[in-house]
Amino acid sequence: MRLSALLTKLGFHKRSGLAAAQIVYLLLMWVWVGRESIALFARQSLRSFTAANKDALYDVLAREDLNWRAFHGAVALKVYRAGHFKDSPLRAYVLDDSVKTRRGQRLEGVSRHFDHLSGRTVKGQQVLTLGLATQETFLPLDSDIYISSKGAHPLKAGFRDGRSVEARRYADARDRTKPQLAADMLRRAQRQGLDADVLLADAWFGTKTMIKTALDLNLTAIVRMKKNTMKYRLTTWEDGAQHTQRLDAQGLYRHSVRKHWQTLKGVPYQADCLDVELSVDRDGEVAWIPVRLLFVRGLSQDADGPAGANRWALFLSTDRALSPATILETDALRWSIEVYFKEAKQYLGLLWEQTETFASHVASIHLTAVRYCLLALGQLQGAGARVCEVRAAIGEQLTHLDFAKRLWGFFRALIAEAVDALQETLGDATAVVMSAIDEQVQRFFVQALQLDDFTLQLEGVEPDSMEA
Repeated sequence: MRLSALLTKLGFHKRSGLAAAQIVYLLLMWVWVGRESIALFARQSLRSFTAANKDALYDVLAREDLNWRAFHGAVALKVYRAGHFKDSPLRAYVLDDSVKTRRGQRLEGVSRHFDHLSGRTVKGQQVLTLGLATQETFLPLDSDIYISSKGAHPLKAGFRDGRSVEARRYADARDRTKPQLAADMLRRAQRQGLDADVLLADAWFGTKTMIKTALDLNLTAIVRMKKNTMKYRLTTWEDGAQHTQRLDAQGLYRHSVRKHWQTLKGVPYQADCLDVELSVDRDGEVAWIPVRLLFVRGLSQDADGPAGANRWALFLSTDRALSPATILETDALRWSIEVYFKEAKQYLGLLWEQTETFASHVASIHLTAVRYCLLALGQLQGAGARVCEVRAAIGEQLTHLDFAKRLWGFFRALIAEAVDALQETLGDATAVVMSAIDEQVQRFFVQALQLDDFTLQLEGVEPDSMEA
């Protein structure tokens, strides 16, 4: 993927010591060596891959001038093109958030959020993510940290430059709403050419604002809706006369759905569709847009039982032509982002770095996404049937390399002892022999990671400038 050239183009320049590209490589791969934090990786395995110390890694994470979002987006675009996503018959943007519980008093960007998985309010960081899902794989496109107004931790110190990338990111995270952040991510994805036809989201994004955003971006919205007081306009005809009512989800259920369930062919659900209208604000005026509501319940659920009025789900589609089966099949792609969050939290290092600054937290969410993008590319290229299989294979290879480097220390001692025994025969040449052995072994380990100067320079060469 020529990541070295990409990083240079995006302004990832070194300040001292190792090249920025080498440090980013290390920041990407440390989680695959089976370490739980950078500190533990530095203590146990860093010397297997570089002569740098952990401060070099932390310094890059804390830099305010590095545009990690641009790096993430550029990698996602490369995978999008290499994986021929544009040829997929179904491409959907998937929008969701996940809360990482974090309680440290010195952590920047931490606030209180409702965690819908645990059903309670927790202190932590809420990561808003936009991905692109097809029937083959999932690709994370963008991420943001959202800071709520409740219990927000202040910055320990102001940014060195209020105009820096991270200073602007912090202002957006603190001052903008989640729908605004989500809309910005969708617009950036479209500007980059990461195109999709549908927007999928769960009930937490089932709002008029998000529906309007989808329409403004020429996307078909398929979103799960809450059973709240949002009013829909239902038009019916009786004896040649038109009747219009404004009802919420519960009212529509009682009026038109409760006794009209139909079994869907090939799936264990019953459903009923209603074509209604929803009011949204467009250019300062109220406009009623046509939408399709899909009420769904399982075959084993009894709508006439004591809890029947609440044992159904509601979906909204801005395309009335979609059948119930198509709506449900398309919405099923939404679960791919749940797989992403699980992988990110358990295996890909999402906010594992044990750092305190907001800048390092932003770096973490994008590095995690880039790791997943690389795994998705490996999956598409046949390295594994699933992303988790590719991740396991990479982790195994790096762990073996780490073990081999540490084992080399033991073998070196044995070789040195044998060479010393030849001191009388070889004389001063023993030092030359050991130096040559060390040099060759070190060269092998560096090239195994493709961190050698030749590979890094080659990645910086455009294809057209390379001789055949």
